[in-house]
Amino acid sequence: MRVTVEPFTSPNTEGRPVRFFPRTARHRLVAASAACTVAVGALAVPLAHADDHLKHRQHHVQSQIRSAHHDLDESSAQLRRATARLAGAKADLTSAKRELSAVRTKLAAARLYDRQMQAKLNAAIARLENARTDLAEGQQALDEQRLHVTSTITSIYEEGDPQLLAFSALLDAQNPADLTRRMEMKNVIVGRETRAYADLHAAEVLLKVRENEVQAAKDDVAVQRQAAAEHLVTMEDLTRQSVAATARVRATVLSARSARQAATEVRRHDQAQLAQLKRREEKIRQRILAAARHARGGYHGDTGGILLHPVNGPITSPFGYRMHPIYHYWGLHDGDDFGAGCGQPLYAVSGGSVMSEYYSSVWGNRLYLNLGSFNGKNVTVIYNHLTSYRVGPGARVGRGDVVGYVGTTGWSTGCHLHFTVMVNGTPVNPTKWF
Repeated sequence: MRVTVEPFTSPNTEGRPVRFFPRTARHRLVAASAACTVAVGALAVPLAHADDHLKHRQHHVQSQIRSAHHDLDESSAQLRRATARLAGAKADLTSAKRELSAVRTKLAAARLYDRQMQAKLNAAIARLENARTDLAEGQQALDEQRLHVTSTITSIYEEGDPQLLAFSALLDAQNPADLTRRMEMKNVIVGRETRAYADLHAAEVLLKVRENEVQAAKDDVAVQRQAAAEHLVTMEDLTRQSVAATARVRATVLSARSARQAATEVRRHDQAQLAQLKRREEKIRQRILAAARHARGGYHGDTGGILLHPVNGPITSPFGYRMHPIYHYWGLHDGDDFGAGCGQPLYAVSGGSVMSEYYSSVWGNRLYLNLGSFNGKNVTVIYNHLTSYRVGPGARVGRGDVVGYVGTTGWSTGCHLHFTVMVNGTPVNPTKWF
């Protein structure tokens, strides 16, 4: 879809195209406003009554101020590029800040996790130390138990084989009571041996458990150390990302600053171009007003359908208020845009004479065609963005004659015709004339 960027204008009571733009630029226009005030006397059309004359002058001054406001807010191709670059720099800065914030958030979370992992590692190391201490104590207890068993069994066997001694004691028993006593002694001897071995076995089992605990603690420490090593890599990567993101933010800040400065410089250049165009348009407007004051005869009647379409193509952007495509403020689009390919012929919408044609960096090649008087008012039409002319200033053309060819010169982003109808120097809706 083709997008065109053109001045937005608004009709006023003096026949002067009025342009609007945001209030933020108004402080720059005090001098222009004063100049407009001085020019009122020379531009005002004498009226029948003094009150009407004063009102007319007041409206004219207001329109001049509004026109000057809008002059600062137009957009050439260079400004569109600078604006796009600035918008891109701002978007990139926003993205860079978001990226930096995300990295810092991840880094903060990673540092917190790092502290938690360190705490787990410390706990695992402490558990391992405790397990090793318990193992050492268990080993000592086992050694002591073995020594005790050795001593116990040795003392038992120093008296002879417990089983033989018990059997001999049973044979030597004199009566049942003595037999019972000797059997109990035998059980005591055997029980001492059994208990000594049982205690030794228990110490050995406990030592094995403690050895397992030491191994489990070692495994846990190894796992924690491995996790810490892997997390260290993540921390280092996040730290590098944070450094890179910080550097990117700094670079985009500088880029945005540079883009803003470039846009400001291009805007100043546009301002100068608009000021030059404004002076030229004013001279032509004065000629239109003079023609209107001295008009005699002409057409009288209904003007609906009296003009031909200036080009074979649809209206892509009609006359009326709309949003500025660059600065997004509300202003008047003072003509109809017709979609047509470059080189297509442009037709005289009615018979008339070529009042002026010239190149403007804003409107490109433009042609003024004076159609004469309609119901006592001068009607002039303007063709803008032409690629070339077919006729020259002063030429008389008939209805339907080719006057030029569609182009995309000036502040335009695609082939099209911006067509304006001026009644006594004031832009009106062209559609009402077709």
